[in-house]
Parts: sequence; structure tokens; C-alpha cells
Amino acid sequence: MGLFNRILGTKLKAEKESLVNWIPFNSLDQIKTIKELSKSETILIFKHSTRCGISSMVIKRFENLFEISMKNVKVFYLDLLSFRSISDEVGLSFNVQHQSPQLLIIRNEVAVKDASHHDITSINIKKYL
Repeated sequence: MGLFNRILGTKLKAEKESLVNWIPFNSLDQIKTIKELSKSETILIFKHSTRCGISSMVIKRFENLFEISMKNVKVFYLDLLSFRSISDEVGLSFNVQHQSPQLLIIRNEVAVKDASHHDITSINIKKYL
């Protein structure tokens, strides 16, 4: 295969290891944890639909936004298909309308920014850290 790629002048892109500090979001109690943590650091919530092509594309692009300096940022990953009731409660707790995929940036117990679909990848996350 290496010879084939050299002949055609193409390279297989090695999969980059994610720098995102993913934390599974699978309990309503974690909303309290997120609010408490957000008093001293910025917390991100990524709401993802595992059956949605757009969501799959956006999550990969989102991961590519992360730099080594951001590796300690806590990103709570919410699987919408498995935990829809948690997603509903997140919407109520942080006063945001449900979207998928969706990114919420939490600071001092409130959502200071939220975005959905392709708008997620246009957010300058470092600005909120």
C-alpha cells in the first residue's frame, strides 16, 4: 500500500489523538457538578446525536479545534439518544433551546455561549477560558 500511495502521490492521513478531555455525561446529578465547577473554570457541554451525520462531522471538527494548551478543559459529552431526559434538563437548567449537535460554554453557573450545528466550529473557545 505504501508503494501504491507513493505512485499516486497520496498519503493516508494518520488519525490524530484527541486533545479533548471528554467526560461522559450520564447522570442528572452532573448538572450540579458542572455548575459548581463552573464557578472556578470554564466547562463545556457537547450534546451529540450518534445517528446524525452532521453531528458526527461536527464532533470531529470540534476535536480538531483543541490545542495542547486546552487539554485540561473539561468537556462533558452527552449522548442525546441514550440520555434525552438529561438533555432536556440541561436546556432548562442553562436556559437554552435544545439543538443537536450543540455546544454550551458554562461559566459561573450559566451558559455564556451556545452554538449548534456548524456554528460550533466557528466559536473561539480560547476566548472563554
